[in-house]
Amino acid sequence: MDIDSLAQKNKQELSIFEQILGYRFTDLRLLQKALIHASFAFEHSFPGQNNETLEFLGDAVLDLVIGHTLFKRFPAMREGELTKLRAALVNETHLATMARDVELGKFLCLGKGEDASNGRNKSSILSCAYEAVVGAIFEDGGYETVKDFVSRFFIPAFDVKREELLIADAKSRLQEVLQEQFNEAPSYRLDMEEGPSHQKVFTVSVVFREIVFGTGSAGSKKEAEQRAAASALADYDLMIARL
Repeated sequence: MDIDSLAQKNKQELSIFEQILGYRFTDLRLLQKALIHASFAFEHSFPGQNNETLEFLGDAVLDLVIGHTLFKRFPAMREGELTKLRAALVNETHLATMARDVELGKFLCLGKGEDASNGRNKSSILSCAYEAVVGAIFEDGGYETVKDFVSRFFIPAFDVKREELLIADAKSRLQEVLQEQFNEAPSYRLDMEEGPSHQKVFTVSVVFREIVFGTGSAGSKKEAEQRAAASALADYDLMIARL
């Protein structure tokens, strides 16, 4: 069996997957190849006919298209922040989530051993296959087609990931701006700790020159501090005016 005959055999399933993706392939063999894991290729004597090279292509394409889209969408964002946001969108965890959203695992061609060990739900396999599918779309339809694909599937996650990164990086950014402006760092004060031991909620305030700049609550002190810092940054000009 070769790619042509496998694509013909799986034509109905591939058509269903095309509908989910919202893209109809001119060359269906590209989509089929994107779904062939190395374990299947080995078992069925498909030398070199797995999705690894399309994965390589898709990885580069996603970096470019998502980077370009972020550049256009957030023109005031600094280079380091754009890099972090792009990384959060194309890491294994997020790509695997995207793959699950389109039920990619159902359409994979896996070797018997990989299939038996829950390979269809492994993040490493799903994320790589997702990149391969993107590579296949690029090879079949070009840049504008992938740009449209990214707009439909990735842009809804932009603001969520950006907010997560802003909170995660808030302490260092707050310290950076205060050090630059006043050559002083803020301090963090635990205001409250409530709830049972397995479900604690911590409330923390960030204090600068005896003024509370922001307050945050979370299930850990560290996250509460980050949320307090994010709150301070959101009202930074107002807080500085109180000094």
